[in-house]
Amino acid sequence: MPFARLATATTPTAHIGLGLAAVGRPGYINLHRDRDLPDERSVEALRARTHELLDAAYAQGVRYFDAARSYGRSEEFLAGWLAARPEVQDVVIGSKWGYTYTAGWTTDAEAHEVKDHSLGTYERQRAETAALLGDRLDLYQIHSVTADSPALTDKELHARLAALAAEGVSVGLSTSGPGQADAIRAALAVTVDGTPLFRTVQATYNALETSAGPALAEAHDAGLTVIVKEAMANGRLAGTEAPAVVREIAAEEGLGSDAVSLALVLHQPWAGVVLSGAATVAQLSGNLHAAVLGLDEERRARLDALVEEPEAYWRHRAALPWS
Repeated sequence: MPFARLATATTPTAHIGLGLAAVGRPGYINLHRDRDLPDERSVEALRARTHELLDAAYAQGVRYFDAARSYGRSEEFLAGWLAARPEVQDVVIGSKWGYTYTAGWTTDAEAHEVKDHSLGTYERQRAETAALLGDRLDLYQIHSVTADSPALTDKELHARLAALAAEGVSVGLSTSGPGQADAIRAALAVTVDGTPLFRTVQATYNALETSAGPALAEAHDAGLTVIVKEAMANGRLAGTEAPAVVREIAAEEGLGSDAVSLALVLHQPWAGVVLSGAATVAQLSGNLHAAVLGLDEERRARLDALVEEPEAYWRHRAALPWS
C-alpha cells in the first residue's frame, strides 16, 4: 500500500497533498484565478508554475501529488518534474481516469471535460497515463463516481482494475455530488474474487459540505485511505471569500482563512491525506500552516454552523464559472 510511506513520515505536512487541478490547464472553477495565474496561461507558463509548486511542496514536507487525465497536462507536467529529480523517491503519485479533457487549452470551451466510465475509456486512458508516468504511478482512481456509475457494476472493468492492482498500482475512486455517501458505500461492497477492489476513496469534504463524513469514516474503518479534495470549496473558504467565523478564527491565530479550513478537515480522525489546490507558492505556504493549527471543541462548534444542505452546496458549485 503506497500510503504506508506517509505513515512513518515525521513532518506534519506529510498528510497534506498537492492537487494539480488548478495548474494543469488554463481554465478551472476556483475563484479569483485572474489573481493567481500569469496573464499568459501558455503550456510553458503553467508547466513552470506546476514545477515551482512541486518544488516548494516537496521542500516543505508534502509527499502526495494528485493529477488526473482531465487536468489538462497535469500528468505531463508531473512526469517532467519527476524525471528531472531522480533523487525524489519518497513521494506517492496518484492520478485518475474517467474524464477526458476537451477544452483545447482554452478557458471558454463549451465543455471542459467529458465523463465516461466505460472499459474502453479505462483502457485508453490507462495507456496514456502509463506513457507519461510509467512505474512512478502508485494510485489510479476512477474519477467522480456517483452511485449510478457503471463503474460500480461492470465486472469486466473490475477484473481489469484488479489486474492493475496485482501489478502493484493501488485502485481507488473519487466521488462528487450530493450522493457521495451512497457512492462510497456502494464502492465498499465491490469485490473481485472475494477481495475488496478499492483501497482509497477521494471525496469532497469541507466546512460547508460534510455529508460524506459518516461514509468516509466507514471507509477508513474498512481499511481504505481517505483523501479529501476541495477542502476550501473552490475558494469559498479562503481569503476574503471565507465566512466571518472562519476569518475570525484565522485572525485569532494570525493565519489565513485557508489554514483554518484545511485544519478542520485534518482534525477528522478518518482523514488520511487532505489536498491543497494551491495555484501559487504563497497559497501553498499558507495552506501548510493548517498542519500545526489546533481547533478545540469550541472552535469546531462555531464552524459546524456553516454546513449547507448538500443539494444547495452542489448547485452552487455547478454554477461556478470556468475561468
